[in-house]
Amino acid sequence: MNAPLRPASLSRRRWLQTVSLTPSVALLPDSTRAAPGYPDHPIRLVVPSAAGGSPDAVCRILTNELPKALGQPFVVDNKPGASGNIGMADVFRAPADGYTLGYANVGTLAINKALYSKLPYDPDALVSIGLIGFVQNALVVRKDLPVQSVKDLIALARAKPGELTVASGDSGTTGHLSGELFKASTQVSMTHIPYKGSPQAITDLMGGVVDLMFDNLSSILPHIQSGRVRVLAVTGAARSPQLPQLPTVAEAGVQGYETVGWGGIVAPPGTPSAIAAQLNKALNDALRLPPVQEKYAALGFELTPGPPERLIERARKESPMWADVVKRSGAQVG
Repeated sequence: MNAPLRPASLSRRRWLQTVSLTPSVALLPDSTRAAPGYPDHPIRLVVPSAAGGSPDAVCRILTNELPKALGQPFVVDNKPGASGNIGMADVFRAPADGYTLGYANVGTLAINKALYSKLPYDPDALVSIGLIGFVQNALVVRKDLPVQSVKDLIALARAKPGELTVASGDSGTTGHLSGELFKASTQVSMTHIPYKGSPQAITDLMGGVVDLMFDNLSSILPHIQSGRVRVLAVTGAARSPQLPQLPTVAEAGVQGYETVGWGGIVAPPGTPSAIAAQLNKALNDALRLPPVQEKYAALGFELTPGPPERLIERARKESPMWADVVKRSGAQVG
């Protein structure tokens, strides 16, 4: 089946969008289609958090591999702030031509709906490229905090209400809400200290400026392994393969406690399906490479290659749950 010829009056970009909506082309399975001439220049990947944090680490593994499949370099553009809203708004407003992509996660696709009365982007309108995978958070404390377990931490927090400080990479992140849910579940009072990215929060934790934090294993694991912070538990439903001796928060006595992060790649609304399919295939092929799997495993990331719809479907499924967490915990932004 041949694609329609491009009229001279149409730009190449507009023609690609038109072709993607042509019934004869749309009937072809996405996996068999390729976008003519795409890509022919570098692709920008917006990461809505600071360089050096968990999302940044996750994305840079991909940006080293995807150029091999697509023949063009990827340029990481870190745009932290406002719980990821600044970066996602940039992606949302970008031309729908496949040359601006974004890293979207549980915060920007699910949590922010409950935290903000109005968002500068529509999470449901973004075009999903694919879900990368899942990562647990770890509950870590500064080395000299006089606690050795989750029960010790709860006891200390109750003895000193409001005095312990719990840092996060930003308001609205799973790190922030993991802390808020912990406070609500254990009925303790601690003071939240938001940072513009987890690297600075981790630095201050190691320096004794703050007392504890919940952070993605992908960014905190090296500091756990080096002994610069003390880890008490992980936040998922099961123990982490990277820290099998460590209990979950629920196993440590906080019944029903569970939070997990996830993330994937999205494109602006209106991105042609042929381009989305081509990017999804390149993403999945990269995630199935053993060296890539080893790198993600070292970050505590469980990979889940699959169809592009899986990312947005997960966001829609989890949004009510995170809204309940926000409501129960009384979490606030800013």
